Amino acid sequence: MTMLSFLVALLQVTPALAGEDPVAPYIMRDTHAGARPARETVLLEAFHGRAGIDRVVDDLVTTSQADPRIGDIFKGQDMVRLRRTLKEQFCYLLAGGCSYSGRDMATAHKDLGIQAKDMNALVENLQAAMTREHVAFRAQNALLAKLAPMKRDVVTR
Repeated sequence: MTMLSFLVALLQVTPALAGEDPVAPYIMRDTHAGARPARETVLLEAFHGRAGIDRVVDDLVTTSQADPRIGDIFKGQDMVRLRRTLKEQFCYLLAGGCSYSGRDMATAHKDLGIQAKDMNALVENLQAAMTREHVAFRAQNALLAKLAPMKRDVVTR
């Protein structure tokens, strides 16, 4: 990395936005989203655009917070930031023209003690949210296929 590219990267740190808890600075990279974006907007259209992504994420987060299997994981977390970065991540992965400003998956989940059963419950909640949004099964599977390899960075015990 050249000195110039290092300085440019340092300028791309994400401060907390309105309503979010302050976070330690980190370098923003779309690669932190955990997968490459879709090549075409077919998936974005299947999710009913950015508005559909927003509804899926809001449904997912609300359902997961209330889920007795995993609700405790969300207690004490910055839910404003979580919603925003999940929306960015899904929009980025679905070729919606968004950038991802969140941390990499390993860093974002390292202190949460997530187990495989927790991840499975979250995926069930995501599938239910996508179904309620009337996202076609094939498009659901395409997003899940992009998210699945992240399990190794998210599940820590």
